[in-house]
Amino acid sequence: MPRLAVRVLVLAVLGLTSLCLTPTAFAEQDLAKAKWIKSTAYAVPKETATEGEGYFSIIEGLNERLFIGTHANAVNSWLVEFDPAAEKMKVVVDAHKAIGKDIKGFGSQAKIHTRNNVGASGKIYFGTKQGYPDTNKGEKREDYPGGYPMVYDPKTDETKVYPIPVPHEGINSFTPDESRGVAYISTCSDGRPGPGENSHFLILDLKTSAYRNLIDTKHVYGFIVVDYLGRAYHPMLGGGIMRYDPKTDAVEILKQTIDGQAPTKESNLANSDVQVSVQKEATPGASAPLYRTQVTLPAGHPINWDITPDGKTLYSLPMSTNNAYVYDLTKTGDTLAGKSLGTLVQGAKTTDCRAMCVGPKGTMWAAITESHSKAGQLLHLVSYRPGDKAPRDHGPVSVSNPNFTEFVDKDGKPLPFHGGFGKFGDVTTTKYVILGVCEAKSGDVYIMALHPYSVLKVSAQELGAKD
Repeated sequence: MPRLAVRVLVLAVLGLTSLCLTPTAFAEQDLAKAKWIKSTAYAVPKETATEGEGYFSIIEGLNERLFIGTHANAVNSWLVEFDPAAEKMKVVVDAHKAIGKDIKGFGSQAKIHTRNNVGASGKIYFGTKQGYPDTNKGEKREDYPGGYPMVYDPKTDETKVYPIPVPHEGINSFTPDESRGVAYISTCSDGRPGPGENSHFLILDLKTSAYRNLIDTKHVYGFIVVDYLGRAYHPMLGGGIMRYDPKTDAVEILKQTIDGQAPTKESNLANSDVQVSVQKEATPGASAPLYRTQVTLPAGHPINWDITPDGKTLYSLPMSTNNAYVYDLTKTGDTLAGKSLGTLVQGAKTTDCRAMCVGPKGTMWAAITESHSKAGQLLHLVSYRPGDKAPRDHGPVSVSNPNFTEFVDKDGKPLPFHGGFGKFGDVTTTKYVILGVCEAKSGDVYIMALHPYSVLKVSAQELGAKD
């Protein structure tokens, strides 16, 4: 989401931004009787997350290590490698060193905001993004030069940096198709100068570094997935779904349905009062036509997307909707038919989910924060396996090692940006919204928590015991 600092954002999330609609009213969970899921916490190097925050930028590499993007507003960003076996973290990419420029303030590469993706080669694909301008210092949107797509190779410890694709816009999604020598990129303007979002969908030739700008989807924080036929998908503002087929070089805008009907307003999958049309336009000197989008009203909603390893099933989870949806990508036609999976957290009045992934065996995972009258922002871990009758809430998540890092200085005063953990009775848990989740090949699930920026490991053994 366009940022207020997390300390401000959390206040908004508590009561204003997270509308959860459930089919039935349930009683709020009694936490005194709750079966807590235990996790082990690890702090991300604090110099890489100076305000204690980060995003959904976490993925497991082929080397079974996790790669985590960080955020240091007005400073820089880093890619951190976490070795779960050794329980150690190290910086593997310094964004400013990689690009050869160290710009402070709004001109800095302050965020790695991409989900992070792994190519067949084992290389890690990620990109940088703008932070937040300080209007008191007169910072302008144009002060940010634009984000850089980057590819880190764990085998050689080398990073390849690609040019800025769209001036002044950050990188929100960077998804490779190494078999075709390309990657797909989605940019974001953060709605500045506004009022609408710019989100360009581009193709990058990984060998020549040449870009081809296909369309401005206008969708806030859209993720790109590539299916089993090599077709790339990106959400469109207004509920359409863009699909690019490299075999035919064709752009299609698919309609979507949920359980045979158009998406409801409450689903946050589409905006019925927004009209989107796509026009093919000849461009002098271009090798292929450029597609332009016409939009009548700026609106939208952040939507988590991820795809199963076989590339045949797409999961979708809008940030403020207490429901997830699944689509079969093997179906033909101009409509992507989706199904509702049902309520994720029973009894929740409001929820916030920016942390969703599909694991190596095709299980969808979501780390969801529920606004709870007793615990504040309560973290739940939810899963859905193909064949399940409904999503499973494994329960609220506790921290088994509450002293995993220093929370006070030498004088005993609380460290700044360290307020994200607290106690509910005898249980230590998180207090802020959760922004990232990843399932490893081991079956362990990792959750990104804030203040300080930390990784929570829920072991496969713990999940198996609860099962």
